[in-house]
Amino acid sequence: MPTGQTIAVKRIYAPPDDGDGARFLVDRLWPRGVSKEKADLTAWLKALAPSDALRDQFHHAAAQSDAAWPAFRDAYFAALDAGGDEVAAALAEIDAAAKKGPVTLLFAAKDEAHNNAVALREWLERR
Repeated sequence: MPTGQTIAVKRIYAPPDDGDGARFLVDRLWPRGVSKEKADLTAWLKALAPSDALRDQFHHAAAQSDAAWPAFRDAYFAALDAGGDEVAAALAEIDAAAKKGPVTLLFAAKDEAHNNAVALREWLERR
């Protein structure tokens, strides 16, 4: 991420805004009830979404424990660190967009404080 650049996080169900800049959906599944035109995406970066197994594990554990969020973040960060060509390409796309202006990571989860986009923003800002 270019220095001084901030990354916004927003539910995909909120209307697009001029201040969003480049809009990246970072969920593995397409959100219900949102057309591709209405989403107004720069790109859908599935490679940066947590695996189905990790996502399912977090959703099941979140209902039972406050420790679910830190455990999810640790596992998700490890997966991002391990990366691969698809992850590297998706990161390059975000970095290129961030050099030009604002970046917004979009997610569909109801929980606006505990979701993969929030965790991804934290990971991106740390690297």
